[in-house]
Amino acid sequence: MVEFTMRSGLDGEHNLDRWAALFGGGFATEYRPVFVALGNSVGLAIGTVLIVLVLLVPTMVLIHLRFPRLRRLMEFVCILPISIPAIVLVVGLAPVYSVVARLAGSSVGTLAFAYGITVLPFAYRAVQSNLDAVDVRTLSEAARTLGASWLSVLLRVLVPNLRRGILAGAFISVAVVLGEFTIASLLNRINLQTALLVVSKNDPYTAVIMSLLALAFAFGLLLLIGRLGADRVRTPRRRRAAPLVPKGPS
Repeated sequence: MVEFTMRSGLDGEHNLDRWAALFGGGFATEYRPVFVALGNSVGLAIGTVLIVLVLLVPTMVLIHLRFPRLRRLMEFVCILPISIPAIVLVVGLAPVYSVVARLAGSSVGTLAFAYGITVLPFAYRAVQSNLDAVDVRTLSEAARTLGASWLSVLLRVLVPNLRRGILAGAFISVAVVLGEFTIASLLNRINLQTALLVVSKNDPYTAVIMSLLALAFAFGLLLLIGRLGADRVRTPRRRRAAPLVPKGPS
């Protein structure tokens, strides 16, 4: 992709003229809507993560503690969207969004609910794997014995122990939302991928440059999320033991 953006005609030469033209003023004028679309995608990613985790994590903890027989049903419901193509989801969501548009407007932010369904299988698997590795029942019973409320148990005891799974679910959700095209295109919403398609019709070279920048932005964002999940506790350095010097006769 980098080599393609630097091609100069058919003579095999390469230069950085297109990059210079884009950074020299293209972002401020002709391609400014791409920044608006990027902001839409970032907002959708944040909204999707909040919707999925706020609804999914407490429900999974409740089923794990109180209703273990419903785990298979919960797993089936959460994994079902991965077996349904996005275009089929749009066919089912289109009548719903027509009602939503009449009641709350056709804002691009409403796509967060559709994206929440799309990323549900990935977020469920990430959280469930962490949930199985933690003794949630013992931790919650110990906290309740010490007088903690259920909200305190969830926020102060369980969520810190499920941090890796929650961040992994957020990681995957952001990656899926930033790369999603089908639902936004068929529902006539503007996100990063639909804006890049419009640019590619006028100038494929500039569209590839913006795709590279979008990849770099997504990589940096996901790297930041990954750093947030890293352990902050460092292993203390061991002090070197002083050499044993035999004492001579006094």
